[in-house]
Amino acid sequence: MWEYGYAKTPPVLTPGECSDLIAIYDDERRFRSRVDMARYRFGVGEYKYFAAPLPPLVETLRERAYPPLAAIANQWQAAFGDPDVFPKELAALLRRCHKRGQTKPTPLLLRYETGGYNCLHQDLYGDVVFPLQLTCFLSRRGVDYEGGDFLLVEQRPRAQSRGEAIATEQGELVIFTTRYRPVEGTRGVYRTAMRHGVSRITRGLRYTLGVIFHDAK
Repeated sequence: MWEYGYAKTPPVLTPGECSDLIAIYDDERRFRSRVDMARYRFGVGEYKYFAAPLPPLVETLRERAYPPLAAIANQWQAAFGDPDVFPKELAALLRRCHKRGQTKPTPLLLRYETGGYNCLHQDLYGDVVFPLQLTCFLSRRGVDYEGGDFLLVEQRPRAQSRGEAIATEQGELVIFTTRYRPVEGTRGVYRTAMRHGVSRITRGLRYTLGVIFHDAK
């Protein structure tokens, strides 16, 4: 996380859990909104934000992943010299969001068909921004789809941007920087912005679960 702004895990979700999440996609009752990416020039594909209450698996993943990531986030805050500290538990972070008018859950399912892609972006949603998030890969590379690498681009100050294309397998997670990460420079630690996206799907159908820890307005 400190060196590259992301980390990839071994498979965390089972094939059955991945299939169960994909099966939810067509149940409109489980979602608060749907976004056609091409309409807003975000890319080609679509995604749906879960409504509350979240599916139990998504809620559990969000709650259990948060505390160790909060510890990293606070180390980053200290490196930046920022006195603001993130709470140790997700519930406390969500209370902070709600006080600022951010009350809508942000976990989402994303669906890409052949030719789909996601432009580079950041998932901010309001004044309260938790600096780490994760993506869970639900489809099988080489079986369900081809192409579709997860992309991260680091926008370095006074230098050209650096990119990473991350190939992933079903059930794996990528934990990555929401907005920026600390980098040690000749004059101390500075913030470097990062954006994420998805390269073009060349064949098939690709589903992912995005878990963002701060809520949205």
